[in-house]
Amino acid sequence: MCLNTGHPCNCLTDGNPCEPCRMTAKDRETEEVHLSNNINTPSRAENTSEPDLDISSSGVVRERERNWGWMLSGIICVNILILGCALASGSAHNDVNIKIYHVQIYLIILLLLTSIWMIYYITYTTRKENAVVYQDAHAGPVWLKGGLVLFGLLSIIMDIFKIASYVGYLHCDSAVKVAFPVVQLVFLLVQTYFFCIHAKDCVQLQKNITRCGLMLTLSTNLVVWMTAVTEESVHQTTVPDYPSNDTKLSGRNLDQSRLNKSIKLPQPNTFLSSCCSHTSCSIFKEAYYYLYPFNIEYSLFASAMAYVMWKNVSRVADEHPHHKIKFHLKDVFLGPVMGVLLVVAGLATFIAYEMEMKKKDDDDYKKDKAVMMHFVMNIVIVTTMSVSTVIGCAVYKVDHREHVSEKNPTRSLDVGLLVGASLGQFIISYFTIVAMIGTGAKGHLNRLNLAWAILMVIQLGLQNFFIIEGLHREPFHEVHPITVVANPYVLQPDKDLSSLEGSNMDTKPSPVLTEHTLHGHSAEHRPRLSWKRRVLKEVCAFLLMGNIILWIMPAFGARPQFDHDTETNFYNFNMWAAVVNVGLPFGIFYRMHSVASLFEVYLTS
Repeated sequence: MCLNTGHPCNCLTDGNPCEPCRMTAKDRETEEVHLSNNINTPSRAENTSEPDLDISSSGVVRERERNWGWMLSGIICVNILILGCALASGSAHNDVNIKIYHVQIYLIILLLLTSIWMIYYITYTTRKENAVVYQDAHAGPVWLKGGLVLFGLLSIIMDIFKIASYVGYLHCDSAVKVAFPVVQLVFLLVQTYFFCIHAKDCVQLQKNITRCGLMLTLSTNLVVWMTAVTEESVHQTTVPDYPSNDTKLSGRNLDQSRLNKSIKLPQPNTFLSSCCSHTSCSIFKEAYYYLYPFNIEYSLFASAMAYVMWKNVSRVADEHPHHKIKFHLKDVFLGPVMGVLLVVAGLATFIAYEMEMKKKDDDDYKKDKAVMMHFVMNIVIVTTMSVSTVIGCAVYKVDHREHVSEKNPTRSLDVGLLVGASLGQFIISYFTIVAMIGTGAKGHLNRLNLAWAILMVIQLGLQNFFIIEGLHREPFHEVHPITVVANPYVLQPDKDLSSLEGSNMDTKPSPVLTEHTLHGHSAEHRPRLSWKRRVLKEVCAFLLMGNIILWIMPAFGARPQFDHDTETNFYNFNMWAAVVNVGLPFGIFYRMHSVASLFEVYLTS
């Protein structure tokens, strides 16, 4: 039988197929293989699609679990914060039947629950192998942990002073006032250790429990912050032994007396003052009030770190290594020196201003001079800071560093807190501008106050732009010059090989080799900064010191908003007191947060 129907032959009967028959048989085999492949292809496609369906379904389940965890933890946070805000606000009014120890009972419960969860988390991650696989290299930098430890230590000292003060009132006051600082002291120790060790964790196990625990930690710290701010505001607006005649009061004392009458703040309790079992009660009380600003900043630092950890739950961090940046003041001189001088001058005027304001005499001339000195000092500070910020922004225009493109929860939080906290100072400044213009800005104090408010708005806007732009720039990379080493064995035109064999070249180095080696060593260990880097570092150092003095003055009692009564008379005291007591805590936090952000910009410059 012949396979080739077009050209029949007897090759197969002979047992020796011809070339056309061999080609036809080969084509049939190829077609059969092709058909078999086409038949098996759908089954293989079905088999390969099954893992894709499994992967997509597991991704949907994971997404639902994450959304459920976010929603549950958010509900916990909102309820804790609203209840804490209601209790803290009610405790500030004397006519509301909520005492300070009611708030402290609520805080004790929160502190205990948060401490228990943190101890559980530390124990679980220590015993469970591979509990934390990924870490966020940007979260919890060394300087932030250092600030947390410093403020934590000062907060512990504050709690010790509170315990020493409240122990004297145990026989005549609630024991909760002694239990609260004891519990808070333990909480501070546990939380500081927790964030120092686990701030970078990207948790992959027990995600929903971790999300709820971190939101409990965040809301607890915010409630502690609200309570401390409320207590500090009450302290700043309470003056012992009020005179019966308001016309004899002036400045801050008059405003505090009006505030006490309008919202019925608690008056000094002479019974409690006389029932103290030791003579140091009042000393410890005055001492721990001066430490309140540090406890307030500690709570905000801890809240920010808890939020970053919450955002990092189930996050797979990038594998590329993070550039380690070291802090040094090499080639930076003018900015730190001018900043230190600014801080010293600000402290001197602030102390003189506070001493004059706390005097009980009725010398209005001296008080106006003190307020004018405070206004002038603040105008000088914000003006110099604005000029330096403009210089830094100009350097950014000629700086061609790339912008950071990767998503980073820490950077997003820094920018959000920076812009949000600055709104407090913006609100106070704009209210002041409206009041000054509305009254015609008559008198030198009103004009100085108007100038300060306008310059403050300009400085806040420029500084926000400078910091945000700096945070979004890639760090500078050191480029070391190439070290050129001369080869002493290269023959020179006037020397031959025999003359080199007997030389003492092994013992006497070549002058060219020594020169280039020393130059390479010095270039490697002492690289000079480019002019752009140096200017940016000088600006960052100066702005950092300027924000420190602008934090110190309001945090430790400066209240020019009440010492100069134009805004009080323009807005009505109750409204102006509400604006200041709401906006000022955010303005104080803005300055400390700016210090932290400027330090990071300094490191990356």
